Amino acid sequence: MRDEQNQLPRLKPTLGLFDATAISVGAIVGAGIFVVTGITAGYAGSALVISMLIAAVISLFTALSLAELTAWLPKEGSVYEFGYELLSPFAGFLAGWMWMLSNTFAGAAVSLGFAYYFADLFPTLPPQLVAAALCIAFAALNFFGIKQSVLFNNFLVSTKLIILAFFCIFGLLHANTANFVPFMPLQAGVFAGAFYVFFAYGGFGRVAVVAEEVKDAARNVPRAIILSLAISTVFYIAVGAIAVALVGATQLSHSNSPLAEAISIAESPIAVQIVSAGGLLATASVLLMSILGVSRMAYAMARRRDLPQPLSRLHLRYNTPYYAVWITGVSMALLVLVTDLSNVVAVSTFAMLFYYTSANVSALRMPKENRLYHNIVPVLGAATCLALLGLVLVISEQAWVIGLASLAAGAIYYFAKERVATKKPP
Repeated sequence: MRDEQNQLPRLKPTLGLFDATAISVGAIVGAGIFVVTGITAGYAGSALVISMLIAAVISLFTALSLAELTAWLPKEGSVYEFGYELLSPFAGFLAGWMWMLSNTFAGAAVSLGFAYYFADLFPTLPPQLVAAALCIAFAALNFFGIKQSVLFNNFLVSTKLIILAFFCIFGLLHANTANFVPFMPLQAGVFAGAFYVFFAYGGFGRVAVVAEEVKDAARNVPRAIILSLAISTVFYIAVGAIAVALVGATQLSHSNSPLAEAISIAESPIAVQIVSAGGLLATASVLLMSILGVSRMAYAMARRRDLPQPLSRLHLRYNTPYYAVWITGVSMALLVLVTDLSNVVAVSTFAMLFYYTSANVSALRMPKENRLYHNIVPVLGAATCLALLGLVLVISEQAWVIGLASLAAGAIYYFAKERVATKKPP
């Protein structure tokens, strides 16, 4: 049987290890530090750094599974391709479907986060309109080519890490360890906080979705996954600890821009403006990579005919899946106009936990000769993802309802598509 995929246009490998690592760092360091830190503080209190550690360990299990899967099959589409090849075409479809749902909602969440920080600098502009406009602008940037998007992302990532280092150093001069009292690392809220931090850490797999556009992908993509998680974890824990030491968890939990709120204790308007600018850059890079990732997932699924084929068309000049890029950007722009940040995070995390569970199960089905780690790694990865998925029901029943409805919609679409395909004349 002829492989119809080989007749379709292909993406070109143009990205190196630094670019690949920056893609995932750009997807991780943003919403978690600059937005979700406040939400996490509301659950975990002064022990929010413990939530960050728990989320990092949970992420590591799945990151290792994803790294060995990508070393074995470095293809555009990541969890979709792994599920398709190792589980079943239907399982792969659902993983890809939920990946697009998760990252579309994540893009909406971080664009709203950008708008909140933007409001600190320009309070007269309505946040939702700012968020929608940014989605469209970044869709345009993605349209003009991945190299342009990644170069801009490299700048955003480098700058925001410098600003976060400034926050830690300057904040340390005004830290008050009394703000850690009471410190209760074993309370249930710490695990609820880890759920929200995992939402932000989950970007470690972003680079795997664009594997075919990375040079020597079988080697560089797994390295980029682990490097990005390690770099991001260091920044998360340092920034989280300083933020609590500055103003305490209660004050952080009541702010939509918690790091700007924390540094304001130093009574330095310039420091507040610098941190607010960092929030803009950080959330902007997450959004940029979200649009990149969703469009590439749509491309991968469309070239297998699991989504409408126009989504797999590449622009002759810019070599980008332009239909997928524009539909992704417009969808995110519409979403920010009708939802709020907390629901977006919960729904996105439900979908993320679903497809990462699928990735861990896929890793268990890999050929033994291609395995890099013991079976305990994907087992722990799947188990911890399922445990956090159970927390979704406690934190947001609406997220479960929307998540299950999305799964059902995906299943209905898949079987309807299959039924139409079988009725077509040969």
